[in-house]
Amino acid sequence: MELNQYLSMFIDESKDHLQAINENLLSLEQSPSDISIVQNIFRSAHTLKGMSATMGFEDLAKLTHEMENVLDLVRNNKLSMDSFIFDCLFKGTDALENMVNDIIQGGTGQADVSHIVTALKSIVSGDYQKQEAPAAAQKQETKPAASGSMDLDEFQYSVIEQSISAGHQVFFIEVSVREDCVLKAARAYMVFDLFEHNGEVVKSTPSVQDIEQEKFDRSFSVFFISQLGQEQLQGMILNVSEIESAKVVTVDEAFLKDIAEQKNAAHIQAQAVVTQAPAASVPANAPAGGQAPAAKAAGGQQAVANRTIRVDIERLDLLMNLFSEMLIDRVRLEQLASEVRRSDLTETVEHMARVSSDLQNIVLKLRMVPVDTVFNRFPRMVRDVAKSLDKKVDLVIIGAETELDRTVVDEIGDPLVHLLRNSVDHGVEPITDRIKAGKNETGTVYLRAFHSGNHVFIEIEDDGRGINREKVLKTAINKGIVKPEQADRMTNDEVAALLFAPGFSTADKISDISGRGVGLDVVKTKIESLGGVVSVESKPGLGTKFSVQLPLTLSIIAAMLVRVEKEKYAIPLSSIVETASIKSEQVRYIHGAPMITFRNSVIPLVSLAEVYEVPSAAEFKAGETEIVIVKKGDKMAALIVSELIGQQEIVLKNMGKYLSNVFAISGATILGDGQVALIIDTNALIK
Repeated sequence: MELNQYLSMFIDESKDHLQAINENLLSLEQSPSDISIVQNIFRSAHTLKGMSATMGFEDLAKLTHEMENVLDLVRNNKLSMDSFIFDCLFKGTDALENMVNDIIQGGTGQADVSHIVTALKSIVSGDYQKQEAPAAAQKQETKPAASGSMDLDEFQYSVIEQSISAGHQVFFIEVSVREDCVLKAARAYMVFDLFEHNGEVVKSTPSVQDIEQEKFDRSFSVFFISQLGQEQLQGMILNVSEIESAKVVTVDEAFLKDIAEQKNAAHIQAQAVVTQAPAASVPANAPAGGQAPAAKAAGGQQAVANRTIRVDIERLDLLMNLFSEMLIDRVRLEQLASEVRRSDLTETVEHMARVSSDLQNIVLKLRMVPVDTVFNRFPRMVRDVAKSLDKKVDLVIIGAETELDRTVVDEIGDPLVHLLRNSVDHGVEPITDRIKAGKNETGTVYLRAFHSGNHVFIEIEDDGRGINREKVLKTAINKGIVKPEQADRMTNDEVAALLFAPGFSTADKISDISGRGVGLDVVKTKIESLGGVVSVESKPGLGTKFSVQLPLTLSIIAAMLVRVEKEKYAIPLSSIVETASIKSEQVRYIHGAPMITFRNSVIPLVSLAEVYEVPSAAEFKAGETEIVIVKKGDKMAALIVSELIGQQEIVLKNMGKYLSNVFAISGATILGDGQVALIIDTNALIK
């Protein structure tokens, strides 16, 4: 088997299983006696072990196997969770992540995990002081084998019948493991491995998936096609450690007839050859690996096939570009149809518009993923950082379902990690300081995500001490970033912005968390490379909020086309609250700035003609003037336009490197008549 073709699948699925282990360990830490959580962790570890062994990553498989042994004792009520076990499992998970990351970078996935393996083995062997559960509780309640173990569907019956006719040996095999067997699934896997190399499994009871997850009592049965003889096959099965017995029955036409008539019990009893297996100890290095060969169980009770596929992002990029070009032509056709005024042409174009609209929604959704795929790794990280600093911190995640383009999601993880670490380290005070300040000893860090226009905003806010103005200015002066005479004239926002200066750090000592000479400038650089913006607000004693603005990077958006004098602009519909007309007497001036009253609040009035320096534009015309109310979070503004042209789906085109920093412009689009219209970034217009 060529394994390279499966490497990307292994990497993706490994990351999913490791994330599941992390999340469930955090949940188990809150509810240590919840065995259902332990079962979830065990399943993820077991699957990861099998995948690793199959791909030849032995260190991964070895470490996961030892973690699995500990989890098996816990889920069988033979061991109680405590802080030492949690730490070992967390360290093991971190090591697994490091090995997977090494594989992603082209490495072998090898690592020295002997210290973690030794710690895990000490827990299993009894060198670790553990609390024994009552004897009655030590036997796990497992799902018994199905009573209809010999029920065959039409396909399975036909396969067996044709195999017998072709001269192949068909057997009904019942295998039982010893009652004191710790890893039943591992022994079952070894038996299935024998089956895979010596024939074909037609049906398994319980299903292969249930056996893999140890959802069986002590026995399982299979219908098996092989060229081996009955006694030879039986001997091979009994050679597997901790297999207590194996009943091997030859299936012939008479046997099949008995199955069909549901009268096979006596037939099996008469033919069965029962041999007790000799007692055998489990070798310390016995393979306990991976998934049972589900692919071999043709027609058996298998898991429903995964109905998802993984698609290369470059293919989606190409699909998006092709559809964008088609959309431009569609708009042009709609204009031509309105000019020609032929009913059949109009109907055809309208139908094409409906179909392409549905296609557009599908294409867009293919690229969008919830930011939860990034956020879900942060609770574990915050837990570890807070623990290392001897702080108590709660992470509250809001808006994890907010969707963002996959290419952006893949890149924002590291900047957000840096900001969260900064909030826990610099923002949230030590427990004693919080109590002195009259605060709850547990600090809170909020991680929020929400849409605004064609952007996504991600905010990280803490209820900590806020930014120390004097300390920041002192550091900035010492590093030569700010001159002493400038310091007194700087506003609090300007001082806060100094945190993003290259190499800026206010940490008193170097640590793994912060103060390593690499400040928030790396965050700013990364966010800006994605076409985003990062800012910070702080209130002394109350906390700090970092705000990251990211483009959706969608190629197609719904927009309102407007005219400003002789030029056309597009405003994303997602940022528009409503459109209206106002009279000159409704405008008020506060400190020289025009404002209007809207829904019991006063909002600023912005002249797009002034912002974009459109020629021959009056500041405000007599009579009624069209306005567009736009929003950014809970803030709003009114934009003055000359005319509202109408709604249209537009293709978002990048402005290119030479025009990348145009104020309040997020891109351009080609209209149906070939004209170019600039797309307004409303978020930049709202302060």
